[in-house]
Amino acid sequence: MAAIDRSAVIFGNPLPSRDYAAACKNREKYVKKFGDDTAEPYPLVAVEAPVIGQRLGVQQLVSAGESGNGGADLVFAEKPVIIGTIRMGFGHYRIGMAMASAAHALGCTPYWMNLMGFPDTTCTKIISAQNDLYSLGSRISQKSKLFNAVVWEPMNYEGFRKLSYNASDQKAAELMVRPFQCLPKDVPFIGCHAWPAQAANHAGMQRVVNAIPDNWPMALHLAEGAIHAVQTPNAFEGYKMLRGFAKGKVLKPMPEGSLVDTGHYVDHELVANIEADCAARQARRAAGEPVRFLLSIGGAGAQYDLFKSIIRHALKLISAGQASLWVNVGDHKNVWEKLVADIPALADATCHFDDFAETEAFATAALTGPVSGVHAFYHADIFGAVYSTNLLMRACDFLMTKPSELAFYPVPKLMIQRVGGHEQWGAVRAAEVGDGTYELRTVEEILGCMDMVCASPELELAMCDCIERAKAVGTYDGAYKVVKLALGESL
Repeated sequence: MAAIDRSAVIFGNPLPSRDYAAACKNREKYVKKFGDDTAEPYPLVAVEAPVIGQRLGVQQLVSAGESGNGGADLVFAEKPVIIGTIRMGFGHYRIGMAMASAAHALGCTPYWMNLMGFPDTTCTKIISAQNDLYSLGSRISQKSKLFNAVVWEPMNYEGFRKLSYNASDQKAAELMVRPFQCLPKDVPFIGCHAWPAQAANHAGMQRVVNAIPDNWPMALHLAEGAIHAVQTPNAFEGYKMLRGFAKGKVLKPMPEGSLVDTGHYVDHELVANIEADCAARQARRAAGEPVRFLLSIGGAGAQYDLFKSIIRHALKLISAGQASLWVNVGDHKNVWEKLVADIPALADATCHFDDFAETEAFATAALTGPVSGVHAFYHADIFGAVYSTNLLMRACDFLMTKPSELAFYPVPKLMIQRVGGHEQWGAVRAAEVGDGTYELRTVEEILGCMDMVCASPELELAMCDCIERAKAVGTYDGAYKVVKLALGESL
């Protein structure tokens, strides 16, 4: 049991007794189902991470027993930063990669800690069970308008917003400390989801930064004891006041120093090349080259019917010489196979499958060379699956994505329909900065926007201008600042 009960009082706000009792009951439910291994040691070792190990110097923390190196002691490099994340869709891995990239650029060694990567622990069992429920809800929400309206949207928009939800999560996170048992308590730790940050706090880690995603404040993301980083002024104001976290009540605010607006979490490689990439987009449009659409298909597997409509329309634009389409299905090869079965014309696509070096070569060549037709990307390894989008977005003209973590990236974006009410605020932020559209909520809107940007470069050039202006004022410097906060450096 943690020494501090962060479910009873949250930032000086006592929880109603019934909500606290429910949080305790939730903890006991997990103990009964998965056990309590919090007192057991869990030796870890560091191995080079796939894909981002070579490129960003990332070491991955894995079980010493599973590595076959059970007797080895974990020895950290001179400037270590642990990146704590979970595999829930692609978004939290993507945030983790931004942090790792920034840490590497700042001369640190990033250590990747996936809390879903220790299957013999209560920690991983709890998170995996939660992820299964979330993925199922995401898929159902795209198939049932009634479920989406009555259950999914309210849960994602208001349910996760309540302090009682954070209290329940904090109780669950008390059971997630085993993978931290053998870590030095003073190593800087960045949580790319609330659960890793909460677990790190409960385990006694002393330098924890909680990198909050999205742009809609929710108590779900609180990890009291950490420094909380947010990406936007809207999020800063909402979290500072804990606005709407207890319906009808004005709560005590988060204390000074516990919350920082860092700006958008973006990889160093993308930030450093903004001007060159925008100039290349402008040159392609001036030369009349086909518009390059990058369609990123998320890990939850939702929105399949919408993707089919987008791809069918893109094929028409490709036939007219107006577009090129790049589809990244991540590590879901079955999604591509299903798309080909439903859209036979995709059988002629150029497939870049499970060879990251080849994908990287394509992305590099596309920065300066011509590209046409349809290109599909798949990687069985999750690091390659996620990082390939990072490489491809530099050379694309428009990224087409739901307004989740990718909404904050410095690339022109067509924001398609959200999955969950909280995501709509990512599109609000993109439209506010000017580097993406508002949320395109219908198929007709999306296809109409595709036609518009193919017919005229006006919107793309305007977005490029906004991206360069946003870079000049530090909008995309969030990952650097989060790392500096973890290191204890001034911003």
